[in-house]
Amino acid sequence: MLAVDTAPHLFWITSRAAGTAALLLSSASVGLGVAMAGRLLPNRGGNLRYTHEALSLATIVALVVHALALLGDGVLHPSLADVTIPFVNSYERLWTTLGIVGGWMLVLLGLSYYVRARIGIARWRRLHRFTLLAWILGIAHTLGEGTDAGVAWFLVAAGVVTVPAVLLVIARVSAAAHRTNEPQQRQEVTAA
Repeated sequence: MLAVDTAPHLFWITSRAAGTAALLLSSASVGLGVAMAGRLLPNRGGNLRYTHEALSLATIVALVVHALALLGDGVLHPSLADVTIPFVNSYERLWTTLGIVGGWMLVLLGLSYYVRARIGIARWRRLHRFTLLAWILGIAHTLGEGTDAGVAWFLVAAGVVTVPAVLLVIARVSAAAHRTNEPQQRQEVTAA
């Protein structure tokens, strides 16, 4: 039997797996959230909301593991500041910064759900829209710096969850644009 010593790479492998999990979970959460907000699913009630919440919390856990596991990496030797503060890490500075900013945004926007009554539901909904930007930053980080970004299995796995989420976002934006143009079209018809 061939044995492989994974000990020197255990932290990097853990971070890599957690990063992949964070991308997959956040994509599923964004897709479900957009579908619920756009009334694209028949049941907007409790079960879907609980699933969305669970996916969001799982994403946050995966992001924390992704960042903190790197602290034990024997090759990069990052500090806590390197994995939590934008522009500090010199390794792949742009892609790392996009990941850090996107990660913090996902954590803060995800946890904002629990203070929405305090900040106001309308304000929380406006803030929550920035989750889409955070998710896009995470995708950019993954494709720009991710070890598996060019590997077929990863691209298929990421595509399975990101492509439907992107299509749902496009459908939601298109529907909103159509609703915005509808009153203007009515005025033009009645004026003619």
